[in-house]
Amino acid sequence: MTFDLATPVPRVRILSDFADAQLRQLADVLIDCVEGGASVSFMLPLTPERALAFWQRVAEGVSRGERALLVAEDAQGIVGTVQLVLELPENQPHRGEVAKLLVHRRARRQGMGALLMQAAEQLARQRAKTLLVLDTSGAEAERLYGRLGWTRLGVIPGFALLPDGGLCDTTYFYRSLA
Repeated sequence: MTFDLATPVPRVRILSDFADAQLRQLADVLIDCVEGGASVSFMLPLTPERALAFWQRVAEGVSRGERALLVAEDAQGIVGTVQLVLELPENQPHRGEVAKLLVHRRARRQGMGALLMQAAEQLARQRAKTLLVLDTSGAEAERLYGRLGWTRLGVIPGFALLPDGGLCDTTYFYRSLA
């Protein structure tokens, strides 16, 4: 599925079949983000093997229908990604979680993050989700979510570690799709 974009590049699409080349590109995006200081569950140094293992687990979750993976591509390949977690407890069928919005540093400030988030919201609506939640630890991401209409809930200080080991806060957001 390709979302409504005026030009073929950049494009955002759902990735459901995972070739080795795509897994390597996803690993490159993850490594770049971690090396750039993003607190996305990984510590430095993030080896290609660990990054590939992460994406293989994501691919398994996609194949089981637990999550959807969207990717942003430019002429050079995958430059961004976001996950929509669909498998939640049975008392939350209306809710989804947005996870791991990642954009390679070479593609930032080009609207890739916004394209990915808009596509995730559109997909959530198609999957009958009426509420989305996410958490972030980055000021740039917080500004993006605010611009896109997400509601900021609050901050938990010292929630996680940055890739270099320093503590960072985490901010929670939600978005009603109803």
